[in-house]
Amino acid sequence: MTLWSQLQLLDSLYLEQVDQLYDEAFPMEIRQYLSQWIESHDWESVASNVSLATLRFHELLNQLDEHYSRLNLGNNFLLQHNIRKIKRNLQEHFQEDPVHMAMIIASTLNEERKILENALRTQGKGGSSQGSITMEQQNELGNKVNNLKTSVQEIEQDIQVLEDVQDEYDFKRNTLQSRVEVEMNGQITKEIQQEEMAIRQMFVGLSMKREVVIKEIANALTLAEQIQLTLISEELPEWKKRQQMACIGGPPNACLDQLQSWFTVVAECFQQIRQQLKKVQELVQKFTYNNDPLTLGKSQLDDQALALFKNLILNSLVVERQPCMPTHPQRPLVIKTGVQFTVKIRSLVKLPELNCQLKVKVSIDKDLTEKDTIKGCRKFNILGTFSKVMNLEESSGCLAAEFRHLQLKEMKSNNRTNETPLIISEELHILNFETQLIQPELCVDLSITSLPIVVISHVNQLPSAWGSILWYNMLCCEPHNLSFFLNPPPVKWGQLSKVLSWQFSSATKRALNSEQLRTLADKVLSHEAQGDPEGLIHWNTFCKMSPNERGVPFWLWIDGILDLIKRHLLNIWNDGYIIGFLSKEREKALLSDKLPGTFLLRFSESCRDGGITITWVEYSQDGEPKTHSVKPYTKSDLASISLPNVIRDYTLTAAQKIPVNPLVYLYPDIPKEDAFGRYYISSSDDTEEMEVDKPKSYIRPYIVITFLFFLLHIFLLLKNNIHVLFICF
Repeated sequence: MTLWSQLQLLDSLYLEQVDQLYDEAFPMEIRQYLSQWIESHDWESVASNVSLATLRFHELLNQLDEHYSRLNLGNNFLLQHNIRKIKRNLQEHFQEDPVHMAMIIASTLNEERKILENALRTQGKGGSSQGSITMEQQNELGNKVNNLKTSVQEIEQDIQVLEDVQDEYDFKRNTLQSRVEVEMNGQITKEIQQEEMAIRQMFVGLSMKREVVIKEIANALTLAEQIQLTLISEELPEWKKRQQMACIGGPPNACLDQLQSWFTVVAECFQQIRQQLKKVQELVQKFTYNNDPLTLGKSQLDDQALALFKNLILNSLVVERQPCMPTHPQRPLVIKTGVQFTVKIRSLVKLPELNCQLKVKVSIDKDLTEKDTIKGCRKFNILGTFSKVMNLEESSGCLAAEFRHLQLKEMKSNNRTNETPLIISEELHILNFETQLIQPELCVDLSITSLPIVVISHVNQLPSAWGSILWYNMLCCEPHNLSFFLNPPPVKWGQLSKVLSWQFSSATKRALNSEQLRTLADKVLSHEAQGDPEGLIHWNTFCKMSPNERGVPFWLWIDGILDLIKRHLLNIWNDGYIIGFLSKEREKALLSDKLPGTFLLRFSESCRDGGITITWVEYSQDGEPKTHSVKPYTKSDLASISLPNVIRDYTLTAAQKIPVNPLVYLYPDIPKEDAFGRYYISSSDDTEEMEVDKPKSYIRPYIVITFLFFLLHIFLLLKNNIHVLFICF
C-alpha cells in the first residue's frame, strides 16, 4: 500500500495535518493523481542534481498529460480544466527552477511519513497518551458546538411557532372584539364568554411561549460564550504554540481547519441569534403587554450577542504561514533585505458576507511603545504589494490573503549607532497586519502580528539568525517581546536537546538518538555544569562563545554539520551509517574490540563549516588496538569526490610498497560494500591514495616518483644514443 493510501485511512485530525502541507504552488491534486509515480523516485537525490531534477520535472508534466488524456475518454471536463490549470502553475513556478520542486516534494514526503508514524505510535499507545486526552477534549468541544447549532435551529422553529400562535391570537381577539361591538351591542352572551375564556387561555399559552423563547436565546448565548472562551483562551493559544514549535522544526502544525469550523459555526450562531432577536422585536411591535417576557430581556440579549460576535471576530485572524523566504523554506522568520518573502493571513470565521470585504495591510514594527523600541536598532520599509483583499480560496476553501512578493529595505537613519546593545542577529522585529470589518451596527478594527522575525543583510548571517529564532521560540511566548535578547533566559538541556534533534529530523529522515544527544550534552554542558543532564545552557554559550579550544560556537558548529549532511551526506545519514557525534574517548572504546579494518564516521569538532572524519582500528604486533583518523573532509572536498567513493578507494602504502585499503567493515560489522556499494560513483579520476596524516593529497606520491624516474630513464637513453652516434661518425 502506498504512503498516500495509508494516510487516507487516518483520522481527520491527521488528515488536517496532511492538508497543511500543500498549497497552490504544489497542490494536493498532483499528489492524488500521481501518488505511485511520485513515491517511486528518491526526491532527495533528485533535489541534489539539476539535470535529474529537470528530467523529473518534464516527466511529471508528461504524467499529467497522460492523466488528462485518460479523463478525455470519460468526458470529465471539470477535472481536465483543473489539470490544465495545475500544469500551467507548475510551469510558472518551477520551469526555471526544477530543483525547488524536487525539494518541495522531498520535504512533503518526509513530513507525510512523520505524520503516519506519529498516528501509528499514538494508536499503539491506546487511550493513555496525551494525544488521546487531547482528542477527548476536542470531541467534548465538538459536541458542545453541535449542541449550540441544534439549539439555535430549535429557537428558529420556536420563533416561527410563536409567530403563528401570536397571529392566531391576534386574529381571534380582534374578531371577538368586533363581534362584541357590532353584533351584540355591548351585551355579553354565553357564547362570547366561552370565546373570551378560550382567548385568555391562548394568551397564557402565548405568554409562556414568549418566555420559553427568550430563555432559549439566553441559554444559547451562555453556551456560545462558554465555547467562545474555550476557543479563544485555550484552543487558539494551543494552536499558536504548536505553530511556534513547527516553525523551529517541531511536529507539523494541525487542527486549523477544525478550529476554523468551530469559529465559523459559533459566528453563524451569533448572526442567527441576532436575526432572531430582530424577529422578536417585530413580534413585540405587533403585540405587547405589561411584563412581556420579550421586552424584559431583549435589550440585554441584543448587547450580549453583538459583544460576543465582535469579540469572536477580533480573535479570528491568524498568521497561517509565518514570514518565510521561498529560498529557505525550512528556516522561516529569517528575512534577508532585498529578498522576496511570503506570509499568509487567514480568518477563522468564514462567512459569505466577509468574502472580498476585508482588505489587509501589512507594516513592520508599527505602534511600538518606547519600552518596546531598542535604541539604535534598524528600521525598515516594506516594498511590494503590501495590501491584499481576503477572499475564499478555491483550493482550501478558507478566507485568506497571501502576500507573495514582499521585501524589506533598511531605512537610512541617524539613530543607528555602534552603541546598540544588540547585534543584527539578535534584533527582533514584527510584521503587523490590519483590516476593518464594517457591517450594520458593527465596525471592528482587526489586527494580528507575526512571530518576531530576524532581518539579515547577508546570507552569511543566516546561521546566527536561525539560532536566535530557535532560542526565542523555545523560551518565549510573548508576541511582542522585542527586547528578549537584552537578557535572554537560559534553557535546560532537556528542552534544547529536543529542538536540536528537530533540526535534523526536519531536514533529513533521521533525528538524533540518545547517544548522539549525550555526546552533545557533554560538549555543551562541560562549559556550564558538567555532569548535570538538567543543567542550564546560556545564550552566549549556545551561539557566541566556543565550548572548545577551536573557537567554534556550539550552534554554528551544529549548523555547519547540518549543511554538510544536506549537501553531501544525506543518503548515508538517513541510512544510519554515520555515528556522527562521538567523543574521541568513546570512539576508541567502540573500536577497541572490533575486527581489524573496522571503521566509523564521526563529525569533526574543529571545522566551523562542518567536517567528517574516518577512524579505523588496527592491531599492533603485541595485540594492542590502535586507531587512526584522517584529516576531516569538508564541503569543498566532498564537492569534488563523494564520501562513499573515498571509502571505496582510500589506500595506504604499506611497508612492502603495496597499496592497501584499511577500511573493511563499517561499525559494528557491516562490509563496506553492503553499506556504500549502491552509492559508488564510477569515475576514472575519483580514486586517491593518502597517508594517514595527509589525506587531502589527491596526486598519488608513488605516481609522481614513477613519473620522475621515467623522465630520467628517457634522458639517459637519449644521452647514450647520442654518444654511440658520435663514435660511429
